[in-house]
Amino acid sequence: MIDSNDSPTDTSVIIDDAIDPSLDEDKSSTDLATKPWDPKDIRITTKTFTLREIYTQIVDGELDLAPDFQRSFVWKDKQQVRLIESILLGIPLPAFYFNQDVTGAHQVIDGVQRLTTLKHFMSNGLALNGDALEYLSKLKGTSYQTLDAATRRRFAGTQIVAHVIEPQTPAEVKYDIFNRVNTGGSPLSAQEIRHCMSKVHSRNFLNALVESESFNAVMGRAFWSKDASGQWIRNNQRMMDREMALRFCAFYTLPVEEYAKATSLDAFLLKFTQSIDHQHETNSTIDTGTMTAAFDRAMRNANEIMGRGAFRLWTPGESSRRGPLNRAIFESQAIALADYSLEQLQPHKQDIQNAFRQLFLNPDYDTAVRVGTGSFLNVSRRLNMPKAAIAKILS
Repeated sequence: MIDSNDSPTDTSVIIDDAIDPSLDEDKSSTDLATKPWDPKDIRITTKTFTLREIYTQIVDGELDLAPDFQRSFVWKDKQQVRLIESILLGIPLPAFYFNQDVTGAHQVIDGVQRLTTLKHFMSNGLALNGDALEYLSKLKGTSYQTLDAATRRRFAGTQIVAHVIEPQTPAEVKYDIFNRVNTGGSPLSAQEIRHCMSKVHSRNFLNALVESESFNAVMGRAFWSKDASGQWIRNNQRMMDREMALRFCAFYTLPVEEYAKATSLDAFLLKFTQSIDHQHETNSTIDTGTMTAAFDRAMRNANEIMGRGAFRLWTPGESSRRGPLNRAIFESQAIALADYSLEQLQPHKQDIQNAFRQLFLNPDYDTAVRVGTGSFLNVSRRLNMPKAAIAKILS
């Protein structure tokens, strides 16, 4: 649980719960494949839609805006009003990119903010703030519903152009296209891209894991930050929390040899995300119930056995100060702790703490959690060495 000394006003909490910059250690994080894909694999068609059609598709769930993703990334009112004003002025919008799945539904690859704004306006959730309007100040305070009928028809009939990536395009190619077209002011992280490409099932599953009591207890303030009023609010660090949960599930469920078959860590995680989304299909080996139980057990064990040092770099002589949170150490320790009950581990608490710390003195393990963490050798080492350490203690 969060240490009783970790009061919201204690700035040491922020320092202690720092995220290791090396959490971006995997060069694969926007570099999916180790070799170029065949351009012939790309299947993209260009289509036109009216804003009325787009709005209907959003409302009917045929165009997915990933709403839980949008809670963290919403334009200011001024930006939204400027977009609406541009449309009312007849200024064409830049093209959108959609991904089409086998059911015919679309997911937004590029243009989520603009489409969210359009939905907001056309559902009467946005009024035109006069301070943001540059040319149409006469429309100050106007909502979509209160526009005159002719203007509303013209707005709804405005056409947009969308480049649609067709279902037969391989998932890894879609991922790379997604990454290439998201080059704006805040390029998406690898997990944000996977999130937007995934379906509701895997999204809800990962969200439930990172919002669980056991995860938040062991993480402390790592995924919280203060808003402008000084209140603590959840901050998922560009969905880093979900990536950590996903990595745990993938490496816990699949033998490490499966990772060797992937072209990169991102390819491995993308494929596993799709497996979660297709869990209910025939012959699926994915069981979210088993993964949820293992994840919860690992988090509770880590909190009780490792306490404030769980999932963090350790340096000899600095035992009183927590190192930064590290993704590679997270999956390494969590998976090792997942297969035991607390009753099995508790009598050996000090021995396990010492064994995990001693691993950082082993050059092979230390390298495996710090440098080139996406390589098969380093993944294999950091997953197996803590397991072996616990097995030896319990034997």
